[in-house]
Amino acid sequence: MGLTRGSTGLAALDGGLFLQRLTDDERVFALAGNPNVGKSTVFNALTNLNQHTGNWPGKTVATAQGRCVRHGESILFVDLPGTYSLLAHSAEEEAARDFLCFGGGDGAVVVCDATCLERNLNLVLQVLEITPRTVVCVNLLDEAAKKGIHVDLEGLEKSLGVPVVGTSARSGRGLEELLCRLREVASGGGPGKPLGVVYPQVVEDGISLLLPALREVVGPRLNHRWLALRLLEGNESLSRSLRSFLGEDITRRPAVGEALAAAKDLLAQAGWGPGELEEALVEAIVATAESVASGTVCIPAGTGERDRKLDRLFTSKRTGIPAMLLLLALVFWLTIAGANYPSQLLSAGLFRLGDLLAGGLQSLGCPGWILSPLMDGAYRVLAWVVAVMLPPMAIFFPLFTLLEDFGYLPRVAFNLDRCFQRAHACGKQALTMAMGFGCNAAGIVGCRIIDSPRERLIAVLTNSFVPCNGRFPTLTLLITVFFLGGGEGFWPSVLSALGLTGVILLGVGATLLASRLLSATILRGMPSAFALELPPYRRPQIGKVLVRSILDRTLFVLGRAAAVAAPAGLLIWVMANVTIGDATLLHHCAAFLDPFARLLGMDGVILLAFLLGFPANEIVIPIIIMAYLSAGTITEMESTAQLHALFAANGWTWATAGSVILFSLFHWPCSTTCLTIRKETGSWRWTAVSILLPTAVGMTACFLFTGAVRLLGLA
Repeated sequence: MGLTRGSTGLAALDGGLFLQRLTDDERVFALAGNPNVGKSTVFNALTNLNQHTGNWPGKTVATAQGRCVRHGESILFVDLPGTYSLLAHSAEEEAARDFLCFGGGDGAVVVCDATCLERNLNLVLQVLEITPRTVVCVNLLDEAAKKGIHVDLEGLEKSLGVPVVGTSARSGRGLEELLCRLREVASGGGPGKPLGVVYPQVVEDGISLLLPALREVVGPRLNHRWLALRLLEGNESLSRSLRSFLGEDITRRPAVGEALAAAKDLLAQAGWGPGELEEALVEAIVATAESVASGTVCIPAGTGERDRKLDRLFTSKRTGIPAMLLLLALVFWLTIAGANYPSQLLSAGLFRLGDLLAGGLQSLGCPGWILSPLMDGAYRVLAWVVAVMLPPMAIFFPLFTLLEDFGYLPRVAFNLDRCFQRAHACGKQALTMAMGFGCNAAGIVGCRIIDSPRERLIAVLTNSFVPCNGRFPTLTLLITVFFLGGGEGFWPSVLSALGLTGVILLGVGATLLASRLLSATILRGMPSAFALELPPYRRPQIGKVLVRSILDRTLFVLGRAAAVAAPAGLLIWVMANVTIGDATLLHHCAAFLDPFARLLGMDGVILLAFLLGFPANEIVIPIIIMAYLSAGTITEMESTAQLHALFAANGWTWATAGSVILFSLFHWPCSTTCLTIRKETGSWRWTAVSILLPTAVGMTACFLFTGAVRLLGLA
């Protein structure tokens, strides 16, 4: 393509966007579009920023800036949040609208999906009302061709009155032409006058009353017709943004105030209230989009039949939930079966490397009081965390990303929407909950896709009720050792996966109950309505999925865990090796916690291991083993039989394992997740609630389970 690419980093729209221009005359274009149209793929192809793209709505909730230099001319692109509309009923819509109106850009690129162009044209028409300096990018032409869909790009350009470019961003097709048309628009060129939406006559009369006053007060800074429509709507979020941009409330100006009052009186005399006005505006936009699409898009009969057949399997009342559970169990089985041997090899290799490093430091004269804490403490715990986390994450995240790329995750949200609605929460919480299986911190960040602040907070506070990848090893090990006889092979791994699926379903149920509890108490409210798009199924890009899941997810999460694992290892070594009286600090602390832990069906060592595992859940079992063996460092067992014998010798029964499973499922989030919650909520109070809520549930569940077992004499 003859392009050089570079990035200027990320910037959030929350507190206003700072444009990072290289020069004062650098061109700036906003990238807008519905969710799931390939907007981030277009952005990546132009700027090489490698934004995470995915086949489900709501991926971009912050904005990225990146530049493309073509023939010595630089263009700065701003990737706006994906949105269906600019009528500002959500944070994404408000952010996109505000940048297009007040961001100071030279124009906009609206990315559309060629396979469902009519729906996308609604946003195109709204953007044209704000700025005529717009280029329409009809993306995914390759997928449209596979379905037999033909888009008349020349006819579409004539109808819209702005440049239209067809692209297939995944292969880079059409991007060179897109850049040429952007340069044309920035220079003031274009095919003609942009298409305008014609509204009912009473609305047009109201607009006419406002236009003279707006031209006088606002000048050329904003589109007067669009501003008149928004003032008639009485949009409060726009009023705030306008006051910030103009430095005043223009409705207080006599000319604007009187004209606005007269226009609203005109609408009221015709029986038009705010609801009727909004409905009429939407209907006019939809009708115009239908008219444009009918003359430019040819869709053969039977298109989408494959998707409909798959949806009958994945979203029907009879098969949707069972198919979801089978897929979940399959992902867990592949993760468990595939990670065992690599984890053993990695553990042996890292521990062997540790021995070599220790020998080298010792030969260099490193004193023992430095060598032992460093190698037996910090390094050994770090090695354990890496060995336990890396293989399952390297399997789980690609599988999860394949389902995401295929388009299945929105179907999960669709299946669970009714459950979350009954809990007075948002159906999008199903997506953030699914992200929590990989990493709760990632799930917390994903909660940004939820528009309602109340429902977003509920999703944040309850995300840790589903276990992350770091808790899978503990849950799987205890299920295998105490409930499946510790066997190895195909069927034991299948049963382990089914057992883990059952435990996770318990976590999902607790998520729903906790969400309902919060919505009935400290976060009262009814669930808000939202539009959930079911995107077309797409063949996953295996290569990109592997790269993205390994680099963007696996190594990122592993790096954060490793950063806290080493200091935690040092602390654990100190507690296991510093003696007061006749016992180590570790045993003194365990003895102190023991009476309370017994009420929960555990012992002091187990409860202390969970406390010390706050930085990383993966080290809970190793700490328990170390304490039982009175070892000074993390130790691993050679077989599940040895592990069962060690636990049994220290008083474990199946009931103890059950209590540990319950507490592993429901307890405080890890340190990384807690810091993420603090960052997302901006409040230590809500962070404390997110810690106390699952912990209270876990302790209550353990207490009731232990009481029932003892009462019935089962253990």
